[in-house]
Amino acid sequence: MESRIRLGVSSCLLGAKVRFDGGHKRDRYLTDVLGDYVDYVPVCPEVEVGLPIPRPALRLVRDSHQDVRLRFSKGGEDITDKMQCWAHQRVQQLASEQLDGFIFKAKSPSSGMERVKIYPEAGGMPDHHGIGMFARIFMEHFPLLPVEEEGRLHDPKLRENFITRIFTLKRLRETLTAGSGYGGMVDFHSCHKLLILAHSEKIYREMGRLVAHGKSLPFEPFLDQYRTLLLKALSLKTTEKKQVNVLHHILGYFKKQLSGDEKSEVLEKIEDYRNGLVPLIVPITLLNHYVRKYKQDYLQHQVYLNPHPKELKLLNHV
Repeated sequence: MESRIRLGVSSCLLGAKVRFDGGHKRDRYLTDVLGDYVDYVPVCPEVEVGLPIPRPALRLVRDSHQDVRLRFSKGGEDITDKMQCWAHQRVQQLASEQLDGFIFKAKSPSSGMERVKIYPEAGGMPDHHGIGMFARIFMEHFPLLPVEEEGRLHDPKLRENFITRIFTLKRLRETLTAGSGYGGMVDFHSCHKLLILAHSEKIYREMGRLVAHGKSLPFEPFLDQYRTLLLKALSLKTTEKKQVNVLHHILGYFKKQLSGDEKSEVLEKIEDYRNGLVPLIVPITLLNHYVRKYKQDYLQHQVYLNPHPKELKLLNHV
């Protein structure tokens, strides 16, 4: 039985009434769509640090020493030290949860991932270069873990990239749980080669060299290096150029099998994708058809062709 993805998430996004005004910010994509594949680990920094519901709003403030502090907007009470102490303890706890990623509440002074308002202590207009206090400590503790904000997940390309990464981490976790050691990692890498290539040809080649010489290293150092390279590669966005390169690479496996008309059809769909006329799902669906028709065993196991459940329809929009 397959395991489920484990995602940390800001509690209010699941519908918990934990916000300063006693409300929530339920995101129905997270609860009703992605929730079919995910076990969420909810976190509300402000409530977990001991603040009541409702409560005065918090804000980030840049003090006279240029330090960013967390203060109540009314009254100005500073809870920076309290929040930081709690956050360092919480990320230690979350390390045992085997998270595959985290989804933060945008613009929150505790949980915003980027573009959070920072107010000048002396008054005036805020800038938008802040990071929520808990989010910053979380990302420093887990520098390569996939993280996003619910607002950014409305962008089709960012959504597809994030979900590709969390499904890949789930598969890696399942591989390691099976306890198959180097052999399991070789199989994992073999199935993910084209997916990695679609993100970074440079790291794809580096990972190939690492796997080829993996047995010369103790398993844990090998795994640490492999995981780091994998997450670095997948954190890089795909582009139409990278995708077209992989699609042509796949087409090369059918040199002796496709008829002239079949090859022309694939090339036409790839060019349509390159020119923005069709989404990526169109050439991939056609290639999957030929993988089944001609029983291309190597490609049948390539995650690139089926990186996440088709019900999510992610490739329909990129």
